[in-house]
Amino acid sequence: MKQFTYTIKDPLGIHARPAGIIVTGAKKFASSITIECKGKSADCKRVFALMSLGVKTNDEIKVTIDGVDEDNALETIKNLFESNF
Repeated sequence: MKQFTYTIKDPLGIHARPAGIIVTGAKKFASSITIECKGKSADCKRVFALMSLGVKTNDEIKVTIDGVDEDNALETIKNLFESNF
C-alpha cells in the first residue's frame, strides 16, 4: 500500500474536468485508488464519487493506492495532481 498527501491548488477544487482526468488516469491500473478528504473517501475510478467529496482549493487530500501496480499508479496519479490537471 502506498499513500501521499496533496494540497489542492486548482481554484475550483476537484470539479468535473479534473475529476474526469483523475478517473482516466486511475482506470489504467489494476490497483485500488482512493482519495480521502474531510473524513470522506471516494474511489478514483468513479467520477461522481470524486465530485461528491466537494474538494475545494487548499483542501488537503490523502491518496491511497493498493495493488499489484501501485508503484506505477502512485507515480502517475501524483504527477496528475502536481501538474494541476
